Amino acid sequence: MSVRRVMGSEVEYGISVVGEPTANPMTASSLVVNAYASSTLRARRARWDFEEESPLRDARGFDMSRAQADLSQLTDEDLGLANVILTNGARLYVDHAHPEFSTPEVVTPLDVVRWEKAGEQIMYDATLRAASLPKGQQIVLYKNNTDNKGASYGTHENYLMRRSTAFADIVRHLTPFFVSRQVVCGAGRVGIGQDGRDHGFQISQRADYFEVEVGLETTLKRPIINTRDEPHADPDKYRRLHVIIGDANLSEVSTYLKIGTTALVLSMIEDGFITADLTLETPVSALRAVSHDPSLKQLVALRDGRKLTAVQLQRVYLELAHAYVDERLGGDADEQTKDVLVRWGSVLDRLEQDPFLLAGELDWVAKLQLLRSYRQRDGLGWDDAKLQLVDLQYSDIRPEKGLYHRLVRAGRMERLLSDEEITSAMHDPPAETRAYFRGRCLEKFPQNVAAASWDSVILDLPGRESLQRIPTIDPLRGTRAHVGELLDRSETAEQMFTALTG
Repeated sequence: MSVRRVMGSEVEYGISVVGEPTANPMTASSLVVNAYASSTLRARRARWDFEEESPLRDARGFDMSRAQADLSQLTDEDLGLANVILTNGARLYVDHAHPEFSTPEVVTPLDVVRWEKAGEQIMYDATLRAASLPKGQQIVLYKNNTDNKGASYGTHENYLMRRSTAFADIVRHLTPFFVSRQVVCGAGRVGIGQDGRDHGFQISQRADYFEVEVGLETTLKRPIINTRDEPHADPDKYRRLHVIIGDANLSEVSTYLKIGTTALVLSMIEDGFITADLTLETPVSALRAVSHDPSLKQLVALRDGRKLTAVQLQRVYLELAHAYVDERLGGDADEQTKDVLVRWGSVLDRLEQDPFLLAGELDWVAKLQLLRSYRQRDGLGWDDAKLQLVDLQYSDIRPEKGLYHRLVRAGRMERLLSDEEITSAMHDPPAETRAYFRGRCLEKFPQNVAAASWDSVILDLPGRESLQRIPTIDPLRGTRAHVGELLDRSETAEQMFTALTG
């Protein structure tokens, strides 16, 4: 009944090697991850534990066979690529041709923003460390979703939900929400179509890459609703909703609203609060049509005969959320829930009035305003290659080069977090989930942690013939309140293990 739930994000970064256009991106990505791991992790580098992964389990009640699966779906195979766990509880690894940062599990939208921003800084630091190696290379990372040559890479969200919630209800109520929420959290893109060959600007970087409504795949035949059923928690109690349709946001407000509004809608779905039928006639084509119209005038057809703009459809969800929070919580709603509702309404009001009023808050509007200024100054048409360079430079994570960072320094983008809060999240785990236990173990006993994953920490203890697995199947245990004092007083991993196991 609020924005609070166990959640997190995964961001794949675009990558290039300066002066080497044909460089192998997998090799460059491994260099970035290994450079950071080698210079920041003490003693043994814990490996990732793949034992509990099940990427081919489908929420619709079946498992895809490995013979049918695309290689990109086999995320439970150790390909020997760089793959490390950090002291902040996050995972830093190579996902095929891209370096990827997965935040630790957190429980509020603002914490997703905080640890995702920490991930940006970790990635930037990793490129500096890679360049400083004896045979280092100057590598540039981009927080975006497409190379504008036909390839797209993901920014995924993860939300823990009640297993008892019917998956059909999730599909029915989330699909219209995902089609329309891009007007709030799109990253903006120069180019139309998967390869960007048609000229113009669109709201979302990912919209043109989605081809079906529901499915298990993530890199081909991409679905609006992904059905991977891999909870990384007690499967009898939880499912993990794996959301692949979001854009890579640099704006803190865009990320905050993306996560916060989705969390509210999921709470309404779990509690059976949404009874209105908002089903779209053709969701995939509606997704693209909305993205292709930054004027926000595009109408999408509902199955009941109504036609609404994406902003109007978002407002339906907002009104439902207000009614839901008022009925269930009244004046007892937590501050972030109240703030998300207020910001959501304010953003929708201004989108209807004049989208450029949001140039300091939403990525796609900030980018479009920059592009408009270049076009007006230099008389550029949408077919000019300079505009694609501006688009790319917006997502450059280097503070001295990225256009987003320049806007921040000029005071033209709203911040929700301080630099100090982000810096501490680079090293410290969140206090309210099991990520605290994982991160503190890695920080305090690095020589004893042989492996870890979302739902386990595996210790190599002196005098024991076998490795010792500590299950962490409950995401809300292993918190600072739960194990902080134990970790503080344990001088060795053996002492900690004995205290935990009795």
